[in-house]
Amino acid sequence: MKMFLILESIGTSELILIGIVALIFLGPRKMPQMARKIGKMMAEFRGTANEFKSTWEREVSSEEETKAFDLDRVEAEAGSETVEPGAVEPPSITAIDPEQLPAPPEPEADSDRLTESKESWL
Repeated sequence: MKMFLILESIGTSELILIGIVALIFLGPRKMPQMARKIGKMMAEFRGTANEFKSTWEREVSSEEETKAFDLDRVEAEAGSETVEPGAVEPPSITAIDPEQLPAPPEPEADSDRLTESKESWL
C-alpha cells in the first residue's frame, strides 16, 4: 500500500526524471518492451485488486444480511412465544433397566471364509 502512496505524490518532474534514468539503463530499444510489460502487470494487479474488493464487499454484505435476518427471526419468535419462568418443567432423568436394552449383534460365523478370501487375495 505504501507504493501507491508514493505514486500519488509523484509529479511531472519526477516522472520525467524516472523516464530519463530508464532510458539510460534500458536503452531506446528495450524501453517500449519494458513499458508494455509494466503496463500489463499493473492492469493485471488492478484487476485482481478490484476482484478482491468486490468479493470482500459481497461477503460483508451477505454477512450483514444474514445477521439481520437471524435477528428479525429471533425477535419474531420471541414476540410470538411468551413463556413465563418456571412454566416449562425440565425433563426428568429415569433409570433404564439393562434388560430393556437391545442385545449386541452376534459375531459372524463366516470367519473361515473371510480368512480364505484374504489368502486368495494375497
